[in-house]
Amino acid sequence: ALEMTEPFLNETILVFSCNKNIEQQSYPLTPNSNVTLNTCLFPVISPLSKKTVDGTKTRKVKTSHLLRIDDHDFTMRPAFAGPAVPVGVDVQVESLDSISEVDMDFTMTLYLRHYWKDERLAFPSSTNKSMTFDGRLVKKIWVPDVFFVHSKRSFIHDTTTDNIMLRVYPDGHVLYSLRVTVTAACNMDFSRFPLDSQTCTLELESYAYTDEDLMLYWKSGDESLSTDERISLSQFLIQKFHTTSRLAFYSSTGWYNRLYINFTLRRHIFFFLLQTYFPATLMVMLSWVSFWIDRRAVPARVSLGITTVLTMSTIITGVNASMPRVSYIKAVDIYLWVSFVFVFLSVLEYAAVNYLTTVRDGKDRKLREKAREQSHTLPCTCGMSHARTMMLDGTYSEADTNSLAGYTRASMTAEDTSEKQERMVVHLSLDNESTGTKKKGIRGFRIIQNTHAIDTYSRMIFPGAYILFNLIYWCVYC
Repeated sequence: ALEMTEPFLNETILVFSCNKNIEQQSYPLTPNSNVTLNTCLFPVISPLSKKTVDGTKTRKVKTSHLLRIDDHDFTMRPAFAGPAVPVGVDVQVESLDSISEVDMDFTMTLYLRHYWKDERLAFPSSTNKSMTFDGRLVKKIWVPDVFFVHSKRSFIHDTTTDNIMLRVYPDGHVLYSLRVTVTAACNMDFSRFPLDSQTCTLELESYAYTDEDLMLYWKSGDESLSTDERISLSQFLIQKFHTTSRLAFYSSTGWYNRLYINFTLRRHIFFFLLQTYFPATLMVMLSWVSFWIDRRAVPARVSLGITTVLTMSTIITGVNASMPRVSYIKAVDIYLWVSFVFVFLSVLEYAAVNYLTTVRDGKDRKLREKAREQSHTLPCTCGMSHARTMMLDGTYSEADTNSLAGYTRASMTAEDTSEKQERMVVHLSLDNESTGTKKKGIRGFRIIQNTHAIDTYSRMIFPGAYILFNLIYWCVYC
């Protein structure tokens, strides 16, 4: 039964924990009110304030109004309703387990240590400099509620027991250490991949306490972060570890202290040289072999060109399969696609050679047919017997024809009549002026009609252009 005056009801709310075995007691709270406690043991008084939203920080309550059975509530923040509790942090990185480009995250195992002072845990001792406890005591006292921002997965190691340590000093200073493995997001930029460097960050922050309640800070500045010298990664070289801190704002809850662990990684290029760049370069060089193969060997040149094109497509597909689907061009994409273009152009080069050869053979066939028709109507064969005269065959070159242009009637002696009938001679044109005109025309279009010249120029242009591209590429990205 509660008997109290009106003013007291406006100031306090009483919460009782009851026990039937306790006798009836009376507790005077104010001169004008009495509280009769029936079957109740632990009254806990929670005053409320009318003027402020957060009464835990600004209320002023007389100690005489508080009925305290226990001296301390150890699960409550030290200096409750008082100033912010400074909590120092230091980290020792045990290992960097993996860096995933596809998921854009990293996995790290570290020792996370907190330092603060809780005078309620102070104890007088002349022999013990500190007292050490395991994780069972942590559940009974207040510890900072630090969590990892942007973490995907994290856990505290529990083999063989929870890897948690609590050390208390006589003056109330506390060391709280735990071993954690965390997988956190890392925003990576692959525009220079695989010649890139990545900077990833692990962020620590209090979940419940703002900067007015809890002040997180690096205990010793940059020296608060230490790493194991044996840390190594297969694809990356660890260049730098450093710490930073600043405030983070949330519109619903306020400002929080946030600590950052920054580390810079540079990718090893040798793996990609062996798996990507060297094979692509060899495929481009292999496509140049067709320039030295005879143009009439159609199966050899076509199969070589198609093989190199398909191999380049396989290399490009394999590289993209191990990368996230980003919307920008990577450095390796530029190299592979330019190499693919060179291989593809070598196939087109043979297509042009084959086409021009077909066109020239058609023209030569028409010329032979026309010359055969004229050979039956010419009255003179320049002193040569009609049986010994043959038309110009497509297999003879212009040089062979010109070598016979100096022959005269006098040079045709009787010795020529004794040669075998199977020997072929060239029918010479009687019009010297028309012959000279044809020779000039052939020289003017030598590059177009002589398909060997296209292959000859390709042997120089393709390697030279590819070497120039490599010089520009490695100068820009290295």
